[in-house]
Amino acid sequence: MEARVAQSAARLARQENEIKLLTAEIERLKNFGCLGVSPSLEGLRDENAKLKYRLNFLQKILLKTKEQKVSPREIAEKITKNIPANECIEKVEIAGPGFINVHLRKDFVSKQLSSLLINGVQPPAVGKRKKVVVDFSSPNIAKEMHVGHLRSTIIGESMCRLFEFAGYDVLRLNHLGDWGTQFGMLIAHLQDKFPDYLTVSPPIGDLQAFYKESKRRFDTEEEFKKRAYQCVVLLQSKNPDFIKAWELICDVSRKEFQKIYNCLDITLIERGESFYHDMMKDIVKEFEDKGFVQVDDGRKIVFVPGFPVPLTIMKSDGGYTYDTSDLAALKHRLCEEKGDILIYVVDSGQSVHLQTVFAAGQMIGWYDPKVTRVAHAAFGVVLGEDKKKFKTRSGDTVRLIDLLEEGLKRAMDKLKDKERDKVLTEEELKAAQTSVAFGCIKYADLSHNRLNDYVFSFDKMLDDRGNTAAYLLYAFTRIRAIARLANIDEQMLRKAAREEVVILDHEKEWKLGKCILRFPEILQKILEDLLLHTLCDYLYELATTFTEFYDNCYCVEKDRQSGQIVKVNMWRLLLCEATATVMAKGFDILGIKPVQRM
Repeated sequence: MEARVAQSAARLARQENEIKLLTAEIERLKNFGCLGVSPSLEGLRDENAKLKYRLNFLQKILLKTKEQKVSPREIAEKITKNIPANECIEKVEIAGPGFINVHLRKDFVSKQLSSLLINGVQPPAVGKRKKVVVDFSSPNIAKEMHVGHLRSTIIGESMCRLFEFAGYDVLRLNHLGDWGTQFGMLIAHLQDKFPDYLTVSPPIGDLQAFYKESKRRFDTEEEFKKRAYQCVVLLQSKNPDFIKAWELICDVSRKEFQKIYNCLDITLIERGESFYHDMMKDIVKEFEDKGFVQVDDGRKIVFVPGFPVPLTIMKSDGGYTYDTSDLAALKHRLCEEKGDILIYVVDSGQSVHLQTVFAAGQMIGWYDPKVTRVAHAAFGVVLGEDKKKFKTRSGDTVRLIDLLEEGLKRAMDKLKDKERDKVLTEEELKAAQTSVAFGCIKYADLSHNRLNDYVFSFDKMLDDRGNTAAYLLYAFTRIRAIARLANIDEQMLRKAAREEVVILDHEKEWKLGKCILRFPEILQKILEDLLLHTLCDYLYELATTFTEFYDNCYCVEKDRQSGQIVKVNMWRLLLCEATATVMAKGFDILGIKPVQRM
């Protein structure tokens, strides 16, 4: 009997302790503070992480209740009884077998909206400031950027913007393909076509044609091929004349790449394969010294546990490989740049290679995955409307510059179809064209799960119905116009945000208010899984929720006959302003530039 009493007492003590833990968690949620913003708002920002904690906590409780024959509803009742009174929760209800529904207080949500309007959109709480290294875009020198580079460039830029907004120190790296055997044939061809290249800058207008000419000669002329190999040796030995030729070719490519980056508003630091060349000898030696190197037919290879294909860190002729340069880049980013988070925005086809390189870095002791996050943000390919790899009609790869120019043309056609050229100034029309063209191309990519392939269609991305940038940009300009047409300027809105209460009595006001405050939670999720389509889905949900609100709640009331404004419902204009503020920050993270008039 005494034993059974002792067991029951111990069980009750454990349950009481678990309830205290949950109560402490709620108190921490209530009292959490950061950056001078409302503690309650900060709690909401961390809601996603807290929900995960609670789920795990309840799962553990439920496992124990099965053993101890305590019903989930009984546990739920104990939890709800021990939730302290606080400013966040209106009421708590138990539903079904033991689900707990928490209803927020309207005055609490209203205060958070006022805080957002006064302090601006705040990032999610991420704790200690960390350094993030993002490897993205990464085209090859002497080759034009094509549609295949579009995804890495757009996704990488958006990830950088998100991490920067969250307060991280972000290093944006462009891992250019600027070293290797292809430069031998390019330099040999340069010497033949422009023999005075050392004194007179060669007028290479079309680098892609220049590359094709040198490749054709390399494949068909044996003497040229031999000389190309000699050029590689001289380049790698840092012969000044050959370094000058290499720099000339790189400079022509850089100018072409920069045109793309300017159009898409991309910021990068160039750090190509050549940057790591002098480090590769030490990389090979380090793997040799630790006994990881095997020799196979003259090659030096490294087998990584769990991966069937080895890394080749030195060829039989003594040259280095992509494996060597990728290992050198990994070590430099970890050990010299002191990166806490490394993100490689590279297509899915490189998944096995990158995972092998990452695993080799762990094996040799460069980083501990429990401390340092090294992630491959993989993405699928861009398809044409025939569901095959996106190509031109002649079967060639689509040049990225041609794609952007086509986007500009189609955006202008769309604006003229809507007769916007008759109401906008020339400057406003040009700004709207750029915003729609490049915004739609970016959004069409980012709104799809990056892990999947997606079909590139100008018709779909320029459609102003549904989840597209065109729809969101038009929605944004309409929201911004509401206050302007009511003759309410920014200063008046700021004053109202400090003095007015945001009323949430109408069900559509309440729905919109809650939707607005979910923004930090959405960003927190993306920081964890790096899936940016979640942000696009949220912005579309916010825009459609706003439309429901606007259709049901008069912001500005006018006389039906004269059209004169008779009443301005300022709290509703504040809801408009909060919606637009969140949308603007969402656009900024996605790299989309909205305009005030469209």
